[in-house]
Amino acid sequence: MIRAALTSAAILLAVPAFAEVDVQTLESPGGIHAWLVEEHSIPFVALEIGFRGGTSLDAPEKQGATNLMTALLEEGAGDMDAQDFAKARDDLAMSASFRSWDDGVSVSARFLTETMEPAGDLLRTVLADPAFDAEAVERVRGQVLASIRSDSEDPQAIAGQALAEAIYGNHPYARPGDGTEETVSALTRDDIVAAWKGAMARDRVYVSAVGDITPDQLTALIDKVLGGLPETGAPLPGPADLSFAGGVQVIDYPTPQAVIRFAQPGISRDDPDFFAAYVMNQVLGAGSFESRLMDEIREKRGLTYGVAAYLSAKDRSDLLAGGMATANASVAESIGLIRQEWQKMKDEGVTQDELDRAKTYLTGAYPLRFDGNGRIASILMGMQMDGMDPDYIATRNAKVEAVTLEDVRRVAGELLDPAKLSFVVVGQPEGALN
Repeated sequence: MIRAALTSAAILLAVPAFAEVDVQTLESPGGIHAWLVEEHSIPFVALEIGFRGGTSLDAPEKQGATNLMTALLEEGAGDMDAQDFAKARDDLAMSASFRSWDDGVSVSARFLTETMEPAGDLLRTVLADPAFDAEAVERVRGQVLASIRSDSEDPQAIAGQALAEAIYGNHPYARPGDGTEETVSALTRDDIVAAWKGAMARDRVYVSAVGDITPDQLTALIDKVLGGLPETGAPLPGPADLSFAGGVQVIDYPTPQAVIRFAQPGISRDDPDFFAAYVMNQVLGAGSFESRLMDEIREKRGLTYGVAAYLSAKDRSDLLAGGMATANASVAESIGLIRQEWQKMKDEGVTQDELDRAKTYLTGAYPLRFDGNGRIASILMGMQMDGMDPDYIATRNAKVEAVTLEDVRRVAGELLDPAKLSFVVVGQPEGALN
């Protein structure tokens, strides 16, 4: 109980000041690179491990293998079953979670400094020797299948999947990361083992740590934890060949609130104009009540509770996408308003007042993200996977402030493409849509 209470306090209190996030770049004796922020005021460490590839590594007939594999990592390893693993983790007052998405698999661990050695031993066992025993596979398979069936009746999930299929065609991004009922039901233990070997390899690993740990301790820890993994994993997918037909695809579904999803080509994070596009989207539709889409669709007309647009940067594609829900009777009007604001932004850009307010919000909100060791470690891992430099934290707000009115107007004119803005509607919309 004392250790558990101390862990909770560490999570809440270990918050390095934004201006003091000093990122060290390290290389372990085993050749693994890592980023570290030392914070010795609380005896607590947050460790993040990411592997590039994720569910997009699944073959078409093995959809869902990486997701099922990731869900099974905490269900037993070595000579431990799921209950033994949970007890070993809890005895160390440690937390460990595992997640997969289309571009990666992540491991998030939190532990006290005094339990660093046994926590590392436990993580190594989980990552290098997962059990994947039959009882756990069938139990977790059932949970995944229940989730898939639920998604098949969820208008939000239906719309997202339909838009992905329309845009990505035959690319792995078009396939559901959880898999389908058919593919998940057919997965064998050998398929799960192959997914583990393909996804969790040293040639695609990223590591970050924040807390009461020294560089030497971290490099020794990561060589221990990751030393049992294969050197190379499965081939990564190639670039996505995107298709934007424009127009509106309607999926007939009996629901009082139709779901609208939309997308057009986006911009990569390493593009020199990314920050101009980022500021532009803050004004256009980032979800705040001051965005143009929210003002026109919610505030002035009351057609939705919320509408948002966002820049989506995947490893193999970049989108400017968004969505909302509205009554079936107002679908046509809502789509017309989105198109109207898209064209207006393309033609006119933003005003000086809009630019100033967007910059104030973006620069003021950024430091609030660094609200604990775990959050900072997660941000650092994401930065590495996105190809950013360690000094991005210190320079990011300056990049936002450097965006000019002319930058936004130029980028809006070049990036926004109403002809390629493609919509999917799940519901029973009234009136003509085109």
